[in-house]
Amino acid sequence: MMRSNWGTAAMAFSNPLSGAEDLCLLSSADLASAYRTREISPVEVARAAMDRAESVNPDFNAFTFIDREGALDAAAASEKRWRAGEPLSPVDGVPATLKDIVWVKDWSVRYGSTTTSDIPYGEDAPAVALMRAAGLVFTAQTTTPEFGWKAITDGALSGVTRNPWNAAKTPGGSSGGAAVAAAVGAGVFHLGTDGGGSIRIPASFTGIVGLKPTFGRVPAYPASAFGTVAHLGPMTRSAADALAMLKTMSGRSLADWNQGAGVLSSLDAGPVDLQGKRIGYWFASPCGPVDPEVAAIVDSAVARLKAAGAVIERITLPGENLLDLFHHHWFTGAAARLSTIPQDQRSAIDPGFLEIARDGATYTSTQLVTAQVRRADFGAAMDRLLSDYDFIVSPGTAIPAFDAGLEVPADGSYTRWTQWAGFSFPINLSQQPACVIPCGLTADGLPVGFQIIGARGEDARVLLAAANLEALFSR
Repeated sequence: MMRSNWGTAAMAFSNPLSGAEDLCLLSSADLASAYRTREISPVEVARAAMDRAESVNPDFNAFTFIDREGALDAAAASEKRWRAGEPLSPVDGVPATLKDIVWVKDWSVRYGSTTTSDIPYGEDAPAVALMRAAGLVFTAQTTTPEFGWKAITDGALSGVTRNPWNAAKTPGGSSGGAAVAAAVGAGVFHLGTDGGGSIRIPASFTGIVGLKPTFGRVPAYPASAFGTVAHLGPMTRSAADALAMLKTMSGRSLADWNQGAGVLSSLDAGPVDLQGKRIGYWFASPCGPVDPEVAAIVDSAVARLKAAGAVIERITLPGENLLDLFHHHWFTGAAARLSTIPQDQRSAIDPGFLEIARDGATYTSTQLVTAQVRRADFGAAMDRLLSDYDFIVSPGTAIPAFDAGLEVPADGSYTRWTQWAGFSFPINLSQQPACVIPCGLTADGLPVGFQIIGARGEDARVLLAAANLEALFSR
């Protein structure tokens, strides 16, 4: 089994300032403390993160571009601010990567496709601008499948991205490159996107933390072709870092009409004690079986949660035929995206994307509007469910990571990625915050994820509960 060195480095971790390998394992809070006391410099940390990215990329193919010049300039500016006692934010100088699906000023953003232009963008997406304004150092761009359409990461533009726990396996997707970057320590903050599980699935497959925020928490301009199932969110090595990153990404942008004008709950909150909390255990996927080993590991994690004082009740989700409902939204989004691509370029596009786009084009306007009404009913039912429970928990994915380069496992049990992503896409439809953290390893040494879901707007409570679970599971 091929593994990256980060697991060994993490186990051997002692002195947090003892070398470049250790610099790649520090949290955002650790870095801020060390920057403040001048024990280390943002320049050292940026260089270590980029060195790490370069060293692992031949094996795992997680990065499309490493911006050494831009990152070192930004890190030097951050160092000056810390020395003057004037950091832009508590995370000024923290290294971050950005998925090849969000606009970044002066970077080419290709959406993982050979059909897009390589001309650099002239502006940041609003979420990226918020991160830049906080002083984050953008070190690299991470891989995505074409247009982020599937829950693995491969494509004609970037090739196959591989899992650092076993390079024969997929890291999931579509934010697979970001997940690998987090897992190997090539940066602290990693921006991902999640339209049907694209943050949470790779988090589950690679043993990291990934949050799909409440829809509207993070501005998602330019609007995704996949509409209001698509979210931007943080991918990190801890729930605490995910919360710190979420604070930098969140805000109102007048460019994003879909955000609405409502005010979401504050991201400043105290610790969440899970003792006595009423928690619904969503144990059955709405489409397809749960791998027995995954089920056993998650059952064990739930038992530990119960032993810690939580009140656990097994539940099923409201609504019927959620897979069909999601397909109406996802496949029509693919059809909309395909319509923007000239006919003579379409032969270069991922055949799977073409298939779902053609399926999406067959839906009538009446069917789409009916699906939108069904979605509203499901979302309202989920809101009611989360008024009865403090949280809902579930497996992060129904299956562990499988062979890289495949959309579905080779055993023939699935024909489309959505069929094994049943613990993910329903929460895109209903738009609650959902976080995945690691809770164990299979016998083959592959991570298993644990998902915690909260009411809309309660992102901080979800992440603080996730931090509590991290400590519980580590014991």
